[in-house]
Amino acid sequence: MQSNHMIETFKQYLTFFSSLTHAQQALIVENTQLKHYAKNETLLSDVSECSGLIVVKFGQLRAFYSTEEGKQITLYRLLDGDVCIMSASCVLKNITFEVSLAFETDSEIYIIPIRIWRDLSQTNLTVQAYAMELMAARFSEVMWVMEQLVFKGIGERVATFLMEQSTLVQSDILTTTHEVVANNLSTAREVISRTLKHFESDGIIALSRGVIKIVDFKKLQALIA
Repeated sequence: MQSNHMIETFKQYLTFFSSLTHAQQALIVENTQLKHYAKNETLLSDVSECSGLIVVKFGQLRAFYSTEEGKQITLYRLLDGDVCIMSASCVLKNITFEVSLAFETDSEIYIIPIRIWRDLSQTNLTVQAYAMELMAARFSEVMWVMEQLVFKGIGERVATFLMEQSTLVQSDILTTTHEVVANNLSTAREVISRTLKHFESDGIIALSRGVIKIVDFKKLQALIA
């Protein structure tokens, strides 16, 4: 039953899967691991090697890059059915850019191991094209994040983050901390605290321990250019 569900999942979310031979499909299914991660766990990437392909069965994951100074830059989020290549070295030689994953909810992910993924991507043109398309899409998301860091003020970035989180959880009440917001926006907790206090004094949000409540969506949206 588990293998049948995996096959249906891969057919739905991996556009190349149906083009594979039955033997190749069986090879993937037989070697793929289904792993459960609890909320707040982290899956760290290994710069020395490609970590294979990840397919999210269910959950919410934050992909981030750690700087040499120890800061985290949130690159994108993964939800049900999303796919992630942990390292660009899976696709492009001599490129060591890699991401780590923080699990924001209890999650289950399929991991297609490196040796299987590498063999397929090196021998199958459809898989190669899929890998390049996926990397291009993720790179576009990363460039958007870099643009926000360089050109957007902290107030606008915090407002955008709060709006995105509200959409994700479908609520005006966000259970999060200033530290979490700071990690997502690659800035200091003190900067986030000052910004949120400013928002609160303007009647945009209400703060309590571990909770940010959006009081006025129109004012919050107005902060976003």
